[in-house]
Amino acid sequence: MNKKLFIEIIGWYGALAIIGAYFFNSFSFISAYDLSYQILNVTGALGMIAVSYYKKVYQPMTVNIVWAAIGGLAIINLFL
Repeated sequence: MNKKLFIEIIGWYGALAIIGAYFFNSFSFISAYDLSYQILNVTGALGMIAVSYYKKVYQPMTVNIVWAAIGGLAIINLFL
């Protein structure tokens, strides 16, 4: 698999993970306090960061860095 295709797959995973987390939370399938919700958000943001960096699109990359940081802190908070 070439690098461009791999980055595209990671980016699409990121988009689907964030949308999925929002959908599942909005329809009460998972709670914002569930580890699965936070993992979907963090890994989704990381996927979006990768594709944004690769394509040199820095605005969504910045948003997703903050998104991942918030999710990471939420995961830490779940274990405290």
